[in-house]
Amino acid sequence: MRNVRKNFNFFVDGKGFAGQVESFTAPKLTLKEEDFQGGGMFGPTGITMGHEKLTAGAVLLCDDPDIMSKFSVVEGGTYQFTAREQLESSDGTVTAVVHSMRGKVSEIDRGESKPGEKATTTLALSLNYYKLTHGARVVQEVDVLNMVWVQDGVDALAAARAALGI
Repeated sequence: MRNVRKNFNFFVDGKGFAGQVESFTAPKLTLKEEDFQGGGMFGPTGITMGHEKLTAGAVLLCDDPDIMSKFSVVEGGTYQFTAREQLESSDGTVTAVVHSMRGKVSEIDRGESKPGEKATTTLALSLNYYKLTHGARVVQEVDVLNMVWVQDGVDALAAARAALGI
């Protein structure tokens, strides 16, 4: 059975932008690795040292003052961002995919305005939390500040937190 992404909606701090959002770019999940080659090894291997910075983005077809007011340099100030997607399988089954994110707006690009052409507002998001849910299944969860990394229901950092007393 094939699942096809058919539609989506985007929310900023609970405010939905249905009909006003052109695109959403989910966080790219990238491991931070260092090469290691010890004595007796034929070649280097990558050692996971953490996760690269989480970023996401959205392009809006509106110029919303609520969005503009989210641009802030106050450290620790974060907002909730949510993208909800609709998957439809070849048998007609519809599944919700939810991208739950927490972080800040790191860039607002209002682009160029021209008469007779649509204007867009591009948001760049810097995240400290991301959770991907397919239906009821939590596929991934990364909580940078609390050192949580869940992959398909298994917290890969539970032993590390215990060792560090976190």
